[in-house]
Amino acid sequence: MADTAERDEPLTPAGRLFLQPQLDQVINCAIAVEHGVDADAIKAEIRSSIMLKNPRFCSLMVRDSCGREHWRKTQVDVDRHVILRRDSLSDDPSISDEDAVNDYIADLSVSSPLPTDKPLWEVHLLMARKTALFRVHHALGDGISLMSMLLSCCSRGDDPSEKPTAGGVGAAAAPRRRWSVWMLVRLIWYSLVYLLGFVLRAFWLRDETTAVSGGAGVELWPRRLATARFRLDDMKIVKGAVAHATINDVLFGILSCGLSRYLDVRSPKALPEGLQITGVAMVNLRPQAGLQDISKLMDSKSGTRWGNQFGMLLLPIYYHRGGSDPIEFVKRAKAMIDKKKLSLEAPLSYKIGKVVMSLFGAKAITMHMVSYAGMANMQILAAKEIIPDPKVLAKCFEDALLEMKEAAEINAKS
Repeated sequence: MADTAERDEPLTPAGRLFLQPQLDQVINCAIAVEHGVDADAIKAEIRSSIMLKNPRFCSLMVRDSCGREHWRKTQVDVDRHVILRRDSLSDDPSISDEDAVNDYIADLSVSSPLPTDKPLWEVHLLMARKTALFRVHHALGDGISLMSMLLSCCSRGDDPSEKPTAGGVGAAAAPRRRWSVWMLVRLIWYSLVYLLGFVLRAFWLRDETTAVSGGAGVELWPRRLATARFRLDDMKIVKGAVAHATINDVLFGILSCGLSRYLDVRSPKALPEGLQITGVAMVNLRPQAGLQDISKLMDSKSGTRWGNQFGMLLLPIYYHRGGSDPIEFVKRAKAMIDKKKLSLEAPLSYKIGKVVMSLFGAKAITMHMVSYAGMANMQILAAKEIIPDPKVLAKCFEDALLEMKEAAEINAKS
């Protein structure tokens, strides 16, 4: 008993947050290959990989008599974690590989939580669709930790002895600010305003009901998954049309514009101009930008450590009717995000994250984006009853970027 107590390690507040019933966040990462999936080779790679040297991937999540969660080291049976699916996932031969895999992931997201009698990760090998699906509970680590580890488990195609690199992945390092009394006053003011906004929205304020509003128990509703694809070069053209804008400003402008366009299609009655829809965004709080050296992440004495290091921002999206200048969406997004960056909302929310998420709970729409090889892919996971046509929403986002690009090119010529 004493030995077990010594080996058990309490979960961090962020880890406990992701285990709350309203959230229970599982990350699904699908990797398609060209020549088919070799199950034996994948199992062998996992057994020899750095993943099984990571304590989080070799530990059970257990609860003590008071309900507090702990990590307990255990032996990993790789065969229990690698799940083979040899069927085509669908009886309809016309369904594409992407749609079949998306439907499979959407179903897993609500029907199959990760079992707690083994470490909280699995690899599903979808043999007929030539796809490997990596499922890992968010309590094990944040996106930076997990993406850094995944990259360290891979080898270069042209030189298997070398590890691949992903230069430019992750946010660029923020420029060093020159602080002034006025900036300090603004920081205090914005921090107080946004913290008050958290409290008011948690207890009293509610968004008006729209076609994309959720309801009680939305985290258990069946889901659908779709992908919106953006060319990074197009996003850079739009970025250049707004002084000092960032790719994140453009992305949030796309969300605002695309969602407004979708509401124009779905809403049976006209919505008031400027209607607010509030989202929750996670923000990386690591001092180092982008992906990390996995050896440093696993070294407890290094300045950067494994785990969940993120804050949360309330990001309001405002509805504007069709015909609005698409570049204005980016300008409004930049103005709002600049104020958020100057506040302490993200680090403060990290401290009160469990309270925030227990109050806000799950959302009807969840979106994640990964950029690679000149493209940015946004995954849209939505409750079927709320967003029955997520491909239409994805198209609205894609069209929003193209409208912005066209407007930016016209402005550049004038």
